[in-house]
Amino acid sequence: MKKILILFITIGFLSCGASKTVRESKKTIKGNWTLNSISTSAIGDIKVSLLNDANKDCFEKSTWQFIPNNNTGNYTLSGTGCDQDQRYFVFTIDEIDETSGLYHFLLKPTNSKGKSETNTGFRLQLTALSDTDMQWQQIANLDGKPVTITMNFKKL
Repeated sequence: MKKILILFITIGFLSCGASKTVRESKKTIKGNWTLNSISTSAIGDIKVSLLNDANKDCFEKSTWQFIPNNNTGNYTLSGTGCDQDQRYFVFTIDEIDETSGLYHFLLKPTNSKGKSETNTGFRLQLTALSDTDMQWQQIANLDGKPVTITMNFKKL
């Protein structure tokens, strides 16, 4: 009886928390990154606003910091005429989406104390992650048709 109880407790502990792959992803994402480029699957030059914050020109060459031990981070926009105040966010990396095989990445803008004014987040897909490169994709609608926005990061 005692062995069965220990077995159930062990299974319970193993099933709690993030998977090993998610934990490894958080270790890799830790640190400072630059958002080098943003592209869309749409034909032509379209105006893209990211994270309900600014246009893609301000996000290109922006600097990002990820602190996975408390799932927080910040970023600073770049570019002429862009508000360069530091922005804050919380993030989570979820398990693999069985349909796409990609990780879900949820980013929620907050204030400097980690509080969200709107409690609204942005679901992205973490499509690539290595020690030096990271790629996010987001599906948006343009005239009722899906458009993929791709964001490519480089680790500093």
